[in-house]
Amino acid sequence: MAEERTSKEYALPYSDEPYAVIVYPTVEGNFEIKPALIYLVQQNQFFGSPTEHPNLHISTFLRLGGTLKENQEAIMLYLFPFSLRDRASGWFHSLEVGSITSWHQMRQAFLARFFPHSKTAQLRDQIT
Repeated sequence: MAEERTSKEYALPYSDEPYAVIVYPTVEGNFEIKPALIYLVQQNQFFGSPTEHPNLHISTFLRLGGTLKENQEAIMLYLFPFSLRDRASGWFHSLEVGSITSWHQMRQAFLARFFPHSKTAQLRDQIT
């Protein structure tokens, strides 16, 4: 049976179910992401401006996240939102709940948004 809520309660933010774009993989044992690594990731944030290079951002992010060997898939997924800011963070939070289940999906979605095929075609035209 569904829980009864008043009209006032419907107007308030509902925090029982967190907004989770990413479905994190199950990991064996516990792991900890050191605050220093989060700090390094935040120092290399992607803002989503047209002048930024999304492939360079992914490359830098992989270099930082690749320093950890165990549970790398989960760690990359936990860390990636820390690497986004402004328009890029807004894009991330606009994704459908539960739509990302792997690092490959996250990377593909990010590149599809910030380095679309039209940009590739434009660069190819400039070269030719």
